[in-house]
Amino acid sequence: MTDLILGQVLSYSGDPFAEGLSAARVITHGAVAVERGRIAAVGEAATLLARYPEAHIHDYGRQLISAGFIDAHVHYPQTAIIASWGKRLIDWLNTYTFPEEMRFNDPAYAAEIANRYLDLVLVRGTTTVCSYATIHPASVDAIFTAARSRGMRVFAGKTCMDRNAPLGLRDTAQSAYDDSKRLLEKWHGVDRLSYVITPRFSPTSTPEQLEALGQLWREYPDCLMQTHLSEQTDEIAWVKDLFPQSRDYLDTYEAQGLLREGAVYGHAIHLTDREKSRLIEAGASLVHCPTSNTFIGSGLFDMGLASQLRVGLATDTGGGSNFSMLRTMAAAYEVAQLRGQSLHPAQLWWLATQGSARALRAEDKIGNIAPGMEADLVIIDVASTPAIEQATRRATDLWQQLFPTIMMGDDRAVTEVWVGGTRLAD
Repeated sequence: MTDLILGQVLSYSGDPFAEGLSAARVITHGAVAVERGRIAAVGEAATLLARYPEAHIHDYGRQLISAGFIDAHVHYPQTAIIASWGKRLIDWLNTYTFPEEMRFNDPAYAAEIANRYLDLVLVRGTTTVCSYATIHPASVDAIFTAARSRGMRVFAGKTCMDRNAPLGLRDTAQSAYDDSKRLLEKWHGVDRLSYVITPRFSPTSTPEQLEALGQLWREYPDCLMQTHLSEQTDEIAWVKDLFPQSRDYLDTYEAQGLLREGAVYGHAIHLTDREKSRLIEAGASLVHCPTSNTFIGSGLFDMGLASQLRVGLATDTGGGSNFSMLRTMAAAYEVAQLRGQSLHPAQLWWLATQGSARALRAEDKIGNIAPGMEADLVIIDVASTPAIEQATRRATDLWQQLFPTIMMGDDRAVTEVWVGGTRLAD
């Protein structure tokens, strides 16, 4: 059976940062045909209604049909501590993060939080996440099991730390390699799941552990590698003390084989010129986490990098203060304004969909509406509240309609979510 979804359809033919705003395509009276979990056709509603006369019709009127949101950097184990008060990065880890992550040695607790987290993001229109787990293998099993039961495309990996963390959250260079390899072989490529090699960040990994994970990545080059880079100035100073032999923060990864295509670095706020050049040369990805960067006082990401690098967008749960990618787009707009960079709604929406898919090297599968893509979709009501409705009443195009939802929208704007071609139950 074909499902035919009617509404305003937003898709991208290219990157609006590199190719201009014409890369965004809007079909005002559009339709998306879905068959066997994939997008079969996209076009004018009248055309597809004639092509699929027996289709099951889902008519959303003037609402927006978009690819589902992709959250490219999260810590699902921090779900319960989101919006905790008053700490910078290192204090945040010691006060909130590490005590909470200790609880994930209990598989039942890990499963409870994994299921809660995915339910929280799905109702907000997020259909894919790339998540850190904890050092406990059961935490990886929990998030992949929860994702598989929902049919979601999810990226995740065991967080590796062998120093500067509580004893109950430390592994070793060898156990990090062994556990990660075992989990990778168990989960990578199963259904819609992808394993990600995951050193937390250089301060919590010895050079020996980073080297072991670099070796694992060479053995499984089709995986992603995720970590943190240059989030706060005091963190950078700490890295300099811990790695006096390194040229800069990025070099702590580069020297251990953790810089190439498929490397995904969260934050990347305070980069040197050498780091920028090497990231571009290597084809690495950056992930902008604006609510986190303002909430814990990290700094302002340079969105000018988006024309040269693969840049995704993320909530950074739980350092980020919201589960919503709409709120995250709003924060990205605000951060860019503070740097004198005005982001167009087409660029903001790109970051939350196809931009994040490109950062995760999955742009051929998710993040856009095009034939052959996996049918992860979100239906957005562009008049979801009285405040938003009155702001959109004068709109003359989709962007004027959509921008108030970006800035003021919440889960009320999400009418429905489709995952792998299946409409989620109310």
